[in-house]
Amino acid sequence: MGEALPEPDAGTQSHRDKTVLRGRRSGLTSGAHPYTRYHMTQVRVESFTLSLDGYGAGPNQDIDNPLGIGGTDLHHWLFPTHTFQQALFNKDGGTTGLDDAFASRGFRNMGAWILGRNMFGPVRGPWPDMSWKGWWGDNPPFHVPVFVLTHHARPPIEMEGGTTFHFVTGGIHEALDRAREAAAGKDVRIGGGPNIIQQYLREGLIDELHIAISPALLGNGERLFEGVDLRALGYECVESVASEKATHVVLRHPGHNAT
Repeated sequence: MGEALPEPDAGTQSHRDKTVLRGRRSGLTSGAHPYTRYHMTQVRVESFTLSLDGYGAGPNQDIDNPLGIGGTDLHHWLFPTHTFQQALFNKDGGTTGLDDAFASRGFRNMGAWILGRNMFGPVRGPWPDMSWKGWWGDNPPFHVPVFVLTHHARPPIEMEGGTTFHFVTGGIHEALDRAREAAAGKDVRIGGGPNIIQQYLREGLIDELHIAISPALLGNGERLFEGVDLRALGYECVESVASEKATHVVLRHPGHNAT
């Protein structure tokens, strides 16, 4: 659930190095060596759920189906957890245990998020007006800056609880530069959808992914790893454990530092 964005120009230097150099050129590091600001920041995908047939979202997303048709079936492991109930509904209670532990780690040390346009809402094309402010009400669960990738500019939106939505038209590298700066040494979470995660994976910019595999079949929708060769990119499975409702898998690039 994310808009396809133009691929960045290729070069002999890795895009991870270019990201740091852009930070230096734009003054993001305030004169310090770039790694003194960014070396601890990890770029992470957390609690992203796949169906057994490989889909990360259902088809035909609209106002009544934020995750696409059938998409809610993926998240039966997540919805009842204490973390989800507290983050989304500010409710006490909820389940604890393995599923909640994985849901909780997705908010740990998080300083900024990046979302695709479709993750922010069902509106396509130019913004008809400024009324849509996300799926989550006046107090979204992020509580940090959120950078929304889009082809259509829009002023930032300040919400309750510390969330500000910033709309980025310059592509995935600009969004990551700005998210790293906003995170101020904490981690950056790529929230999705599948297309946005694919773009960051292909550029080698994601350090770690937590994937939850749900015992559900969607039959159609958006595949997370469509056209992505994780083995060739250097990712390895470093953890795999199952609960009653999902199998949790952690993938990591061995050349990237773990949190």
